[in-house]
Amino acid sequence: MSDNGSEISSTLLHGKYELGRLLGHGTFAKVYHARNFQTGKSVAMKVVGKEKVIKVGMMEQTKREISVMKMMKHPNIVQLHEVMASKSKIYIAMELVRGGELFNKIAKGRLREDVARFYFQQLISAVDFCHSRGVYHRDLKPENLLLGEDGNLKVTDFGLSTFSEHLRKDGLLHTTCGTPAYVAPEVIGKKGYDGAKADIWSCGVILYVLLAGFLPFQDDNLVALYKKIYRADFKCPPWFSPEARRLISKLLDPNPNTRITISKIMESSWFRKSVPRSMRTKAEQKFEFDLEDNCDKSKEQPTTMNAFHIISLSQGFDLSPLFEEKKREEKEELRFATTRPASSVISKLEEVAKAGKFTVKKSDTKVRLQGQQCGRKGKLAIAADLYAVTPSFLVVEVKKDNGDTLEYNQFCSKELRPALKDILWTSPAENPTPA
Repeated sequence: MSDNGSEISSTLLHGKYELGRLLGHGTFAKVYHARNFQTGKSVAMKVVGKEKVIKVGMMEQTKREISVMKMMKHPNIVQLHEVMASKSKIYIAMELVRGGELFNKIAKGRLREDVARFYFQQLISAVDFCHSRGVYHRDLKPENLLLGEDGNLKVTDFGLSTFSEHLRKDGLLHTTCGTPAYVAPEVIGKKGYDGAKADIWSCGVILYVLLAGFLPFQDDNLVALYKKIYRADFKCPPWFSPEARRLISKLLDPNPNTRITISKIMESSWFRKSVPRSMRTKAEQKFEFDLEDNCDKSKEQPTTMNAFHIISLSQGFDLSPLFEEKKREEKEELRFATTRPASSVISKLEEVAKAGKFTVKKSDTKVRLQGQQCGRKGKLAIAADLYAVTPSFLVVEVKKDNGDTLEYNQFCSKELRPALKDILWTSPAENPTPA
């Protein structure tokens, strides 16, 4: 297949994608606008020449980028849809992000502090998500931050990213990479570095650029530039607020051991300033109105379940296990049975919510828990529905309503399961009487 734009546009790739105009190109890849012929949905199609990549020994890096992107399902990370290949090319169908680079926005001048905060909050959310999966980006810069049509930030280009499995025995990474102006001092030092801490430094440079409109470290001479980075030799412009100055000085700490962590960034006063209502997620807005009808209604009984409901709820006829779960690596729902009244179950869930800093909305058959702190995919929200099998036997279905599945699973295992163990029903088969 030719890389000529006019020829490539008329090709129906794998009988599924119609390739259109060239959107951009790098050393080893070209990115085209493409349309899924079956669904009509537009995507960005990255076309990588195998021969070129093999010639320079970049095949492993390409494979790594693909495997990393498959893992990265987050609203602020460019989504990979599928990967295809021919004898000479690799085709990577990705989410089409139409708003351009964040870099283009900054090129017009510095951003207002509230706008910079909005983008920085999303950047930290995406980076925290990567780190929670053992992935470090290592080339964070405004050119790798895209904007969706809705104005939300999308992190892209995982070509330099690495897994935690690539750490040496000393627990550190040893490859110098990234763009000089955004690279952490320990990366330049070639003595090994912590990928998470190096990413945090790059986030600090990005925040500075968003607020200032120019780089904190600049010099035409590369050695002089590196010296400035080593010493963290920068000055904040007078328009930076005191809170922003404090946060940037902690982000651009040349000592990785004392540099601020992501959890501390999220706790900082500058970061935590309220997000405007228009910037709240659909899930958060939904929660504000959720259950209002139910809460206004007079007392109602839990929905009675017939045999078909029970079969559809369980993975078999036996409801005896403490929790019946989807057999998946990342489970998003669980169920348990109880002989306690609905009011007892709801009280227990309220106790768990209070301990875990959740806001609660409830009716007599439903409970919704909304996390107050922003997690890796927004605020964690949990829904519990109560079903009556008989007047004295309930099945409770708990599922993730919003947020990160990993955080939800951790909450279930550390907070929810222990709190509910006293009210769980177990079948006589599980508690055999001694002979």
